[in-house]
Amino acid sequence: MFGVIPKVVWTRSVEPDEKNRIELMHNCVLLESEDVDPELGRKRRVLIEAGTGDKLDEKMSKIFGLDGRTVESEVVRVGVDPKEIDHVIVSHLHFDHAGGLTRRVREGEEPHWTATKPGAASGDEPRVRFTFENAELIVQRREWVDARNNDAVMTRTYYRDHLLPFEDESLPLGGGKARMRLVDSPRPFPLNRKPSRDERPKAGVEERMTEVLPGVRVFLVPGHTWGQQAVHFTDVEGRELVFTPDVMPTRWHGGQAYSLSYDVEPYTSMVTKGWFLEEAAERGWVLVLDHEPGDPFVRVERDEHGWFTLVEAGVGG
Repeated sequence: MFGVIPKVVWTRSVEPDEKNRIELMHNCVLLESEDVDPELGRKRRVLIEAGTGDKLDEKMSKIFGLDGRTVESEVVRVGVDPKEIDHVIVSHLHFDHAGGLTRRVREGEEPHWTATKPGAASGDEPRVRFTFENAELIVQRREWVDARNNDAVMTRTYYRDHLLPFEDESLPLGGGKARMRLVDSPRPFPLNRKPSRDERPKAGVEERMTEVLPGVRVFLVPGHTWGQQAVHFTDVEGRELVFTPDVMPTRWHGGQAYSLSYDVEPYTSMVTKGWFLEEAAERGWVLVLDHEPGDPFVRVERDEHGWFTLVEAGVGG
């Protein structure tokens, strides 16, 4: 989780358990429109991230120390029917962010999709159903292409059973609508040109955002994957919030070089973190950190060393 940072350094912030693991969360955000959507006759609901889900087998679940909760169980817990989720936006398609897009088949159910090739299932059950069967998936096109090609540092992080069902044309949403929408947001820097360590994109972040739904915009934050995206929205109190993926997964990752050892491009992660934190400080964003085990809401302030520090956002909830 800390890349090139030595253990003797990162353990000043967090202590691992006897298996050398640290506690993390799969933080997800459920958005609800302020007004009733005339098309739906109710408020529109958007889910950001889907977590790991329930498909890993017992061995893998123990390795990762999963506690049995899933994004589906949490959506139900807050009184929302999973069938009334209209859109799911994922930052990237690693299993701990997108595995919960599909789930195990339960007794009396028919599968939506069945894995037929070895290695296509993420666990011991080849049959899956869409967790949010009426929801459109929104992801960056570059991320989808890389996931389909399994272009990752880890060998088993893009699982077929949370990818292939979404491109199966025989499984559309109601009315024949495509189940997935691929987005092409502008890149911070041109392809095939390496930015300097402290360089900032010439185009501002507003110019690089793509509005995918009314009031909800995404923009690329590459490094962990080439197609990783952050999600920007404004709440009813007028605060600008940005769901922050693995460019900075926890409060412990605020340092410039604190990236993940399975980032596809650690240098790019470092450059991205620089401009991302600068934008957050200047714009007063509230960041929602994707793996923070405590309060995931933080604001960013400049420090006396020319870098940035994370402070309490006072959002709560």
